[in-house]
Amino acid sequence: MSSGGSTGTPEPGGLRGAFRGLTTRGRSFLAAGVAAAACAYLLGQADLLRVGLLLAALPLVCVLVLHRTRYRVAGSRTLTPARVSAAAEARVRLRVENVARLSTGVLMLQDRVPYVLGPRPRFVLDRVEPGGHREVSYRVRSDLRGRYALGPLQLRLTDPFGMCELTRSFSSFDTLTVVPRVEPLSPVRLAGETAGYGDGRHRSLALAGEDDIIPRGYRHGDDLRRVHWRSTARHGELMVRREEQPQKARCTVLLDTRTVAHEGSGPDSAFEWAVAGAASVALHLLERGFSVRLLTDTGHTVPGPEGGGFAGGESADAAGLLLDTLAVVEHSAEEGLSAAYDALRGGAEGLLIAFFGELDEEQAALAGRIRRRSATAVAFVLDGDAWSRGPGGIRPSHGAPVAERVRLLREAGWTALPVAPGDALADLWRAADRAGAEPGPTAGAAPGRGGPGAPGRSEAGA
Repeated sequence: MSSGGSTGTPEPGGLRGAFRGLTTRGRSFLAAGVAAAACAYLLGQADLLRVGLLLAALPLVCVLVLHRTRYRVAGSRTLTPARVSAAAEARVRLRVENVARLSTGVLMLQDRVPYVLGPRPRFVLDRVEPGGHREVSYRVRSDLRGRYALGPLQLRLTDPFGMCELTRSFSSFDTLTVVPRVEPLSPVRLAGETAGYGDGRHRSLALAGEDDIIPRGYRHGDDLRRVHWRSTARHGELMVRREEQPQKARCTVLLDTRTVAHEGSGPDSAFEWAVAGAASVALHLLERGFSVRLLTDTGHTVPGPEGGGFAGGESADAAGLLLDTLAVVEHSAEEGLSAAYDALRGGAEGLLIAFFGELDEEQAALAGRIRRRSATAVAFVLDGDAWSRGPGGIRPSHGAPVAERVRLLREAGWTALPVAPGDALADLWRAADRAGAEPGPTAGAAPGRGGPGAPGRSEAGA
């Protein structure tokens, strides 16, 4: 996959900028020339005056000539791919083309990149003949997710004597999106809504599909073969059978981004594990045909309400939208999960997968009420104490211990599992499947046990 490269021509600077481009050699020549001219004037030495004027004029002439040089050069950048996972590499290809009738001199090509992507790439290009071009490439990578601007591309011009260097910049740039690392997950069956047709699936009216026994009034253009004669006789007007089709199962991925819930930063922090886990689960369920939406503690959903609230699994754009959002998600200033609770107030949400940080008793109780909005709820509870424990192995806890948080969530009906540093999401995903398969409530059960009143099994990835 490659992105369309940006193109443009360098923008010339002003004369004042050209004088600022004097090199150390050029400044030295200018200073020596002025000093020699001053001494010649004081001593009355005409020969020394001519030498001084020559020394001072050489760098000035180089500045004027270089400033008036009008290289007509077109540059382009191609980024392959434009979206990469954290710690993966992307290739950037630069192309410079001489569109003038004269050859260029030696050019230094430089592309501006953020420091997190690596050192700034520089290339020296030999003269480019009229109509000719040169191509160079370099690689960038980042361990930190985010959206980074590449460019603008810069050309550095110099005179043959090395008296002046001018930088001409292109105006265009490209954007590299570094998304969270996605871990492949195995198909499992989680407790919750059924995977086939029936009560576990939402249904919507469509132009074709299964018959519904509830008739509706005849509309112009309806097929007369769908007339429901018994209802027609009862209502005294033409009634036709409704047509509807089953929808995909729904899943909401809830990501706790509160600053008070996560401590530390960097690619190995608990928050980054939660973001990567949310991305992995969302893409896994999209691939399995679920309609997925991302919800944060702020109440913000992706896609938004104008898009129906859920991203369909048949479009690659849905996965790209979710990944682009998770690439730039940051800590929020929310104190609790009330905004997320309000966003889920609409009714049954199907499958709910949550990634929680620190939870006190009040927030754990609110999470229990959130659980009632879904047929099945699985929570990955990050052990902040273990993640932030210092070299001595001791760290004072700011919230309830992870075992207590897990117990409270299980009592509320969640299938809750603690997450410690080094735990693989794929293993926890299978453990959640086993926990949902084991009936029977236990307040202090092992991670493989579900809460009271655990619902029946259903497909969540087969």
